[in-house]
Amino acid sequence: MAVQQAGTKKIKESAGDRIFLTTIYIVLYLVVIAVLYPLIYIISSSISSPAAVTSGRVWLWPVDISFEGFRVLFKTPEIMTGYANSIFYTTAGTIISVVLTIMIAYPLSRRSFFGRNALMMIITFTMIFSGGLIPTYMVVRELHLIDTRWALLIPNAIWVWQVIIARSFFQSSIPDELQEASEMDGCSDIRFIWSIVLPLSKPIMAVLVLMYAVGQWNAYFDALIYLKSADLFPLQLILRSIIIQNNSSGTMDALAMVERQQLAELLKYALIVVATLPVLVIYPFVQRYFVQGMLVGSVKG
Repeated sequence: MAVQQAGTKKIKESAGDRIFLTTIYIVLYLVVIAVLYPLIYIISSSISSPAAVTSGRVWLWPVDISFEGFRVLFKTPEIMTGYANSIFYTTAGTIISVVLTIMIAYPLSRRSFFGRNALMMIITFTMIFSGGLIPTYMVVRELHLIDTRWALLIPNAIWVWQVIIARSFFQSSIPDELQEASEMDGCSDIRFIWSIVLPLSKPIMAVLVLMYAVGQWNAYFDALIYLKSADLFPLQLILRSIIIQNNSSGTMDALAMVERQQLAELLKYALIVVATLPVLVIYPFVQRYFVQGMLVGSVKG
């Protein structure tokens, strides 16, 4: 009985341990508040009345609930076109980027690939020194990609940092002995990649898909530079145009100007919700693979 009581006796924490844990909890609570409050504020502002938003009465919960901002957004025909374009750019761009990244990262992870270190140094060099906007624009123009969908898919198809992460993952998770064993069984390189490498690479593929998809969805600068036709604009460029148009007062009277300014302020929050919703919906489905792939690809490599 004495032994059992001794085994169940809790270890007494020192005053220093209690202070340390209390400090950690306070910091974590502050971080959670700092992350959640802007999200709650944006959502509350997007469904509040324009007058409540501009007067500063919204600070946490919605005031005078109104869906005027979303009604104006989805009543605009360009919004649906921009949504469709962004979905296409995100889907096609992510597929192209992931395929090309794996095609270059996997060979660089094999010790049998001659000159892999030199090629990796050249690729990494582009992270520090790039051609710049004007030379890149000239290349895109010479390739006749201006005002085409390919201008948003090809020039930035591969990100060096993603190549490094994928290469580290393949080095640590796909040993050379596995390839040698498959070759002894008569497995070709393409069959080995398709049947063995890709099924074992789901974590890093989830990382690549999420990173490329988020980057492609939020991108607007390339569209601003390379696209001229409004029917090719992604959602972000359409939303930018709507905000600029609502901020232009023109020759309106004072009352109409105030109403437009209130609507423009409301639109900003509605636009943020509309633009971030797809990413928030996708992330929970790949979050488990994302964390696993980041740890394996960046720590073990």
